[in-house]
Amino acid sequence: MTDFDRERTTPTAAGKQSQHSLRRRQLLATAAGTAALSTAGCTDTYETIVGSETEDGETVTIGVLAPEPESDFNGRAIARSARVARDLLNETGGINGRTVELAVGNTSGSPLEARREYQRLVLEEDAAVTIGVSTSEVLEAIIDDIAEQETLHITAGAATSSVSELVREDYEQYKYHFRAGPVNDYDLGQAQIDFLGDMAPDLGWDSIALLAEDYEWNRGAWETFHDEQSAIDLEIAMEERYPPATDDFSGIYETAEAEGADAVFISTAHTGTDAVVDWTAQEPELEFGGIHVPMQLPTYYDAVGGACRFAVGQSSAPLGAEVTAETPTFEDAYQDAYGESSPVYTGYFAYDAVALFAEAAAQAETVDSADLVPVLEDIEFTGSAGQIEFYGRDHEFPHDLAYNRGDTLYFQWQEDDAGNGTQEVIWPDEHATTEYVEPDWLY
Repeated sequence: MTDFDRERTTPTAAGKQSQHSLRRRQLLATAAGTAALSTAGCTDTYETIVGSETEDGETVTIGVLAPEPESDFNGRAIARSARVARDLLNETGGINGRTVELAVGNTSGSPLEARREYQRLVLEEDAAVTIGVSTSEVLEAIIDDIAEQETLHITAGAATSSVSELVREDYEQYKYHFRAGPVNDYDLGQAQIDFLGDMAPDLGWDSIALLAEDYEWNRGAWETFHDEQSAIDLEIAMEERYPPATDDFSGIYETAEAEGADAVFISTAHTGTDAVVDWTAQEPELEFGGIHVPMQLPTYYDAVGGACRFAVGQSSAPLGAEVTAETPTFEDAYQDAYGESSPVYTGYFAYDAVALFAEAAAQAETVDSADLVPVLEDIEFTGSAGQIEFYGRDHEFPHDLAYNRGDTLYFQWQEDDAGNGTQEVIWPDEHATTEYVEPDWLY
């Protein structure tokens, strides 16, 4: 196994800070350059992707909402995976004998643009259902449009529970929203508790520094963690919801070390690369894990020059584990279509959303949204990312994906004998592909 090439010295405090800053700038530059290269040469067109019509011209249109589907890794995963699901459906008779079309709307990650695209898909493209979205801010922006149009929407990617609360408070108006994945923000917190309850003793973590970027998307997980903390034997040495503008974590890590934490346990999306690059460059007496959205990207190891090696992340995608019998079906089809083994997690949920809609339509023998709501409420469906059942209308979070312990995985970035980064599942045991490896500077 190849380690980073560096001299093992004990610099002065000023010298260590200088080396840390230089290493951090080098890694961030590498990440930016690799990210730019990864989006070059993408030739797929995602305006309207149309399947072949049946002889009588009857089709079913599925509207797909995705941020920058030609370049953004989450958006591209949603659009491509929906297309894979569409093609598999059309190979086996479509939906109730009708050919399936996709109409893709680029939300640009903007709430305003998402509303425009949602209206276009439903009113102009005549979508029978919409799927996708990716981000919580966009979902919150279109939820009233979903209610107004009385058209099913199956979310893929956004975790906010705010829309589920609307379903609970005004069921008749908001009942058309369902979430195929991931689990909502509160249940993401439950997955944190379950992981730490099982693994912290094995990892030697007696105390952690609990960190989260101060965004709404992770507030539910933060609250759940505090509500359920007594269920695990783990000390919180320090905790901080740090400002979204944070781009230097050296001071945070110094405080965590001083407070005696064994690891930082973080919830991050927007600030994730700065956090992990600073951790590797600084080499603190701390291990690193938590919800880290960028680390789920299969190409992330190269993007950050290996800076994520030894870091632990949460994933809703299988990452090489056969979570259900449907996992290899999707991954093989995706590989055949795009020459890549798998997309990021949003792709699995987009694929499952399309397949789920088709199954509900087959059971109800219609694509009418009002008729499909009760079918989806009672459905038990095997998806590529896990089993899909929804919380009932009387639940705290109606129509959200029900949390199944073990469907949400934890993985570690490791390095193989050839020096390539690999995402290895370390929890739960039934899906683990390897064991945890301690950072080499802590040996």
